[in-house]
Amino acid sequence: MPSAEQTSWVILAGGQASRMGGDDKGLVTLAGKAMIEHVIDTLSPQTNKIAINANRNQDTYSQYGDVFGDQLQGYQGPLGGMHAAILHLNDAEWIGFVPCDCPQLPSDLVTRMAAACAADTDIVVAHDGEHIQPVVTLLHRRILPKLEAFLDNGDRKIILLYRQCNMLTVDFSDQPNAFVNLNTPAELQQFGQTK
Repeated sequence: MPSAEQTSWVILAGGQASRMGGDDKGLVTLAGKAMIEHVIDTLSPQTNKIAINANRNQDTYSQYGDVFGDQLQGYQGPLGGMHAAILHLNDAEWIGFVPCDCPQLPSDLVTRMAAACAADTDIVVAHDGEHIQPVVTLLHRRILPKLEAFLDNGDRKIILLYRQCNMLTVDFSDQPNAFVNLNTPAELQQFGQTK
């Protein structure tokens, strides 16, 4: 199993954000700072290997670290970002992913995700006690052929790919609110008022 230090992490900010009125979700303001800054503030004490997958506003995102876009044409969703990350971070064996719109991720996410991996694990996925959180995940780069075949087949549903892999879930039921994600201006405003 990898140590936390042997994992690299990617913030997925490459989507179209259609429910956010087309605004780039990672850059919308929450409690006085860009949403991605909340994610970075949580991740950076846990790992010094953070990159950002973004298909728009790459210059703006570059102020926060290493930025790369999808390799595949069209918006392929989170799987497109995962595919790009495996290619971009070509020296990383284990790559973790979090979405840019989850501002209160667990402060022990990296340690717990890494500790859950066994030698033959392909992917571990966070579980909040009620639901799997498919975009909060840590995967081994060996899934690349399966991922490419899956995308070539026109599939986009993440959980279908995961079922083709040796997948484990990681229990975060002690922190069920850690995976609140903000998709619309109304959710953003409501959440911001409670911060």
